[in-house]
Amino acid sequence: MPVESGNSAAARQVKQKRKSHSLSIRRTNSTEQDRPGMQRDMLEGQDSKLPMALRSNLLDLFGQIEREFENLYIENLELRREIESLNERLAGEGQTVDGGDLSKGALKTKASHSTSQLSQKLKTTYKASTSKIVSSFKATTSRAVCQLVKEYVGHRDGIWDLAVTRIQPLVLGTASADHCSMLWSIETGKCLLKYAGHAGSVNSIKFHPTEQMALTASGDQTAHIWRYMVQLPLPQPPADISASLDDDVDFSDKDEADGEADGPNECPTIRVATTTLKSHQGVVIAADWLVGGKQVVTASWDRAANLYDVETSELVHTLTGHDQELTHCCTHPTQRLVVTSSRDTTFRLWDFRDPSIHSVNVFQGHTDTVTSAVFTVGDNVVSGSDDRTVKVWDLKNMRSPIATIRTDSAVNRISVSANQRIIALPHDNRQVRLFDMNGVRLARLPRSNRQGHRRMVCCSAWNEENQACNLFTCGFDRQAIGWNINIPALLQEK
Repeated sequence: MPVESGNSAAARQVKQKRKSHSLSIRRTNSTEQDRPGMQRDMLEGQDSKLPMALRSNLLDLFGQIEREFENLYIENLELRREIESLNERLAGEGQTVDGGDLSKGALKTKASHSTSQLSQKLKTTYKASTSKIVSSFKATTSRAVCQLVKEYVGHRDGIWDLAVTRIQPLVLGTASADHCSMLWSIETGKCLLKYAGHAGSVNSIKFHPTEQMALTASGDQTAHIWRYMVQLPLPQPPADISASLDDDVDFSDKDEADGEADGPNECPTIRVATTTLKSHQGVVIAADWLVGGKQVVTASWDRAANLYDVETSELVHTLTGHDQELTHCCTHPTQRLVVTSSRDTTFRLWDFRDPSIHSVNVFQGHTDTVTSAVFTVGDNVVSGSDDRTVKVWDLKNMRSPIATIRTDSAVNRISVSANQRIIALPHDNRQVRLFDMNGVRLARLPRSNRQGHRRMVCCSAWNEENQACNLFTCGFDRQAIGWNINIPALLQEK
């Protein structure tokens, strides 16, 4: 049995060599001990706006990556040599035993089996190494701290949209499939006013820039403008939400009727709109105020967007061109620009700055429904889609996006913080993620049985005036949630 003893000796030799080259990020040698001094010399000779500590940390991480892949490369070469040696021995064994086609088949089977085993071990080692490197990066790039502040519960069906007033008093507005829109006290979480003038699902809500007026779009094929007047209650000490919840309860399986008992406290109800805008032949899915608040734009499932005069309620323009239903519309905060999104995988930019010429540009950057496209304070447009991507565009050159964010779930109505320039992404999979304008992930809002959304998250909205509760989200679990997003000074310097 000389062949068997040779194979066992070779196996032990392979095992010893593999063990001698096991991966470890903490491994150091004499040359690595001199590396910090070299790093400092390199950093001092380069111009960069990053702090020295951050640059040193990044350089150290990239050095670790380089060493790990160098070790992987060396190990891969040795494994290839062992495979070749093993194949030669198997070939010799096959020739001495049979020497025919059967030996070739046996040789192929044994060689492929040995190769697959070595390959699987190499993949396992590689994954373990890279997971350590990725964990190191996650520890340094988790820059945002997110905390749940308040829950707003009272709707009897899913909440499609929400917005914060632009003037005092600051209140939160929600639009729900239960045919109602509600105004909430941000601090106390109590309902201050209910609007029940629609005959269908309320799909969006937006507030006038300078007056106490709200604009809502509905499945009853109309958009309503209504005035509100609310008095804020005295703030109450925050309740410990987590203390009242049981760890073992899975809220995703709660009975639908449970929410009936969680209705809002008695609050005034408005049932008649100040102005009703009706020209669409289908569901009005979204509406927004143009800059100045004298005109509004509506988007509908009839594949058109309409521009109305607020004072006269007359239809000024009909914006056609989309091949399928519209999903969203948004206006620029300082210019007469409108962007509409559609199920036809495109979004369109409409320019009303010149009264005599109304130009339109079509952008085909997605492969599935564009769920929303919004303007930023600067010259950017951010679009989200069911193709699980979010793209940042430059208004001055929109041939290709300047940043692309790839996610693991469809993206719904996004929002961008005017002050921090942070994009909030609500997902179908109940998650909410935060990214910067360069596509760098900052954080994911916490979600568990204790807190967070329990069903699809439909929309997000930033509140620039209240630092204690500066982000709101809503979903089809019939609740809106207020969050405190704390961005360290390091990110703001960038």
